[in-house]
Amino acid sequence: MTTVVVGAGMAATRLVEELVRRGHPQLTVLGDEPHPPYNRILLSAVLEGTHRPESLTLRDPEWYTDHGVTLRLGARVLGLDRERREVLLVDGTTVAYDRLVLATGSIPTLPPIRGMVRRDGTLHPQVHAFRSLDDCRGLVAALDTARTAVVVGGGLLGLQVARALSVRGLTIEVVEGGEHLLRSQVGTRAGAVLEHGLERLGTAVYTGARAVRLTDTGLVLDNGYTLDTDLVVLTAGGRPSTSLARGAGLTVRRGVVVDDRLRSVDDGRVQAIGDCAEHAGRTTGFVPPAWEQARLVAADLCGEQVSYSGSRSVARLRATDLEVAVLGDPERTEGEVVEMSNPVVGTHRKLVVRDGVIVGATLVGDLSRIGLLTQHYDRGTVLGPHEPGALLLGDRPTRPAQLPDDAEICACAGVTAGRIRTCGSLDQVTSTTRATTGCGGCAPAVRQLLAHRPALSTPRQGMEGTRP
Repeated sequence: MTTVVVGAGMAATRLVEELVRRGHPQLTVLGDEPHPPYNRILLSAVLEGTHRPESLTLRDPEWYTDHGVTLRLGARVLGLDRERREVLLVDGTTVAYDRLVLATGSIPTLPPIRGMVRRDGTLHPQVHAFRSLDDCRGLVAALDTARTAVVVGGGLLGLQVARALSVRGLTIEVVEGGEHLLRSQVGTRAGAVLEHGLERLGTAVYTGARAVRLTDTGLVLDNGYTLDTDLVVLTAGGRPSTSLARGAGLTVRRGVVVDDRLRSVDDGRVQAIGDCAEHAGRTTGFVPPAWEQARLVAADLCGEQVSYSGSRSVARLRATDLEVAVLGDPERTEGEVVEMSNPVVGTHRKLVVRDGVIVGATLVGDLSRIGLLTQHYDRGTVLGPHEPGALLLGDRPTRPAQLPDDAEICACAGVTAGRIRTCGSLDQVTSTTRATTGCGGCAPAVRQLLAHRPALSTPRQGMEGTRP
């Protein structure tokens, strides 16, 4: 059976790894970028200067060759022929399949800013999108002559980019059309704490404002302000990449509509995972659900019975001096709320509890208790009436080294403390478990676990084989 994967991002790479582990034959991966598959989440670390571009590579081309996988880079897909079961590339070649997996991710949407796009269809030289490795490299090159930048979009990506540019020494302003930062993940109070935190770090924030025009004098906002800037970085807005599926006659709403086996509701030979998939009316833009979907599709392709009921959502902001973690959907999940904010020190903590179980959480500014909270969230621990408050106010948070073996450390890859303790080095952790290769937020906890690994008992020198 020949399986073709369209897309070479993080979801596709995880799928291929799972299929290779299971011995699945005849596998072809089509990636439209010229680079080997890389960790898109850590692009902001390249922008910040803490990672080199090559360090983001998930698997190099030699790995694919060594495992019998055909990897075609720079292979842009023009269309799908479901009757002939072929993928048509823009160079005129076709790739036949028995099963097809769409892992096309999402594409950025450009905000309606007049003057941003030139007559030839290219972006104004001051304007940079931030989605791909080439985008990142172009922005890094522009930093040589830039002193100021405006980041359009106050979501997770926008804050990561803003902090990265600030670390590089630029003066940064953030423009967010919503009433507060991270409006898709956190509430008003948490957004206010984040805004104050950014301002303390020297970044100006304009919420409830939209950029409407780029002129010779700067970026004009709809509130009348004009922001003088050398660079404009677009991080606001994105949508699932579904044009191939739509062109092939598959049902598409926001994403490619799939059933509980992550198969298209129109064609059982076609599956979708990651950002482009829509299951039970929901799409997701995070790594953990994409990797969970990849694992299930790999099992399905290898003949196992699977059923996908949706993935829990764990969002983590990776940005210097800004700490944010969101479990579930605390702003839209019903339950009793335990909440505390301290804008003076820049912290906000919120739990949503239903029937004694944590069903959502927001932590801003202090993630010292994230391991324990995630453990309770994953297990569905029934808490006593005073425990939610104690979890937020406790004086001695559980350190990673103290967590039990079944406590989850890496939300992206679903890796437990016990699994990490079996590894002898960080390289072994990344290669065998994929922990730290998603958002990177678990890296400090992983290092601490490795540093406090129980010493393996070894026979005393000279005593091997002796009897008492």
